[in-house]
Amino acid sequence: MTLGASNALVMLTMPALGAFADARAAKKRLLLASTLGCVLTTACLAWVGAGDLWLAVVAVVLSNLCYAYGESLTAAFLPELARPEALGKVSGWGWSWGYFGGMLTLGLSLAYVLWAQGQGLPATHFVPVSMLITAVVYAMASVATFVLLRERATPAVKATGTRVVGAWARLHHTWREARRYEDFIWLLLCAVFYQAGIAVVIALAAVYAEQVLGFKQAQTMALIFLVNIASAVGAFAFGYWQDRIGHRLALTATLWGWVLMTLLAVAATSPGLFWVAAVVAGVCMGSSQSAGRALAGLFAPADRLAEFYGLWTFAVRLSAIIGPITYGLVTLLTGGNHRLAILSTGAFFLLGLVVLRRVDVARGTAAAKMPIKE
Repeated sequence: MTLGASNALVMLTMPALGAFADARAAKKRLLLASTLGCVLTTACLAWVGAGDLWLAVVAVVLSNLCYAYGESLTAAFLPELARPEALGKVSGWGWSWGYFGGMLTLGLSLAYVLWAQGQGLPATHFVPVSMLITAVVYAMASVATFVLLRERATPAVKATGTRVVGAWARLHHTWREARRYEDFIWLLLCAVFYQAGIAVVIALAAVYAEQVLGFKQAQTMALIFLVNIASAVGAFAFGYWQDRIGHRLALTATLWGWVLMTLLAVAATSPGLFWVAAVVAGVCMGSSQSAGRALAGLFAPADRLAEFYGLWTFAVRLSAIIGPITYGLVTLLTGGNHRLAILSTGAFFLLGLVVLRRVDVARGTAAAKMPIKE
């Protein structure tokens, strides 16, 4: 419920924040503010003690909110940093480094946890320290961005009225022009479906492994590392391939890969086959996220990058609510049948494939190059 509330806040605010960032050429300034917010609220979790439920809830809501803002604003720089024919490659680089950062943070935290346990220290000691490790790595990883990256956008000439009202007016105008961007709208709907399936894997893969296959804690940690490694390799390598074959075909291939992963997970009765499913999931996770973000970049007008990626974030965060809730409801209604729940997740990927057929890349790219009448 806490993460759902946070994602709902992202959905309600990110599109307008993106419109504001475009109108005021403020992507980098807002990215700095969201990064600082994420670092501070993550670190705040280190001071949550027994019974401090509402402090924890507020910290999680705000840290996830700030992270989502930063993720969207970072993506909005993609079309400025990469040529159209290299969007997939550069997007893949970003996702790949992100997964390596996740493994670094997990590795440092795990090393400290193992040391603390060897010293006989309780979880109330080492869990808070892992929050501080996460906050510090996140802060250090952001330094290069704020030292080297420059804001290439220029403020909109006709940005009038108060800043908040002006952002909403700009967003409303874009929605009135939405028929011109039908391919971007279809892509958003496709993202809602397939990202819902990905959200299930991210949130519940470890639960599935423990409940269905009896994984122990050490095996679960190894599973997370394996998925991250496969995701990093998949995002990096797939980025080159998708630029060569086209983003729509590349995204289609990854969604079929997700369907295969679902079937393997359902069929697994021993850890061996589930490890194979985990590798497939990792490769597909990095590549599908990279392909979707690159395709969104092709469909976004040059003067409205943050706004369109704000809408992309809206779709992704909606899926983060729909996917896990659907899995949970199926599990609840079937008396704890996790196999049926993971099988139902495959429907999200199939629906994504159906909707993706409506996306015309050439038409969507051409629409993005046409000026918007103010």
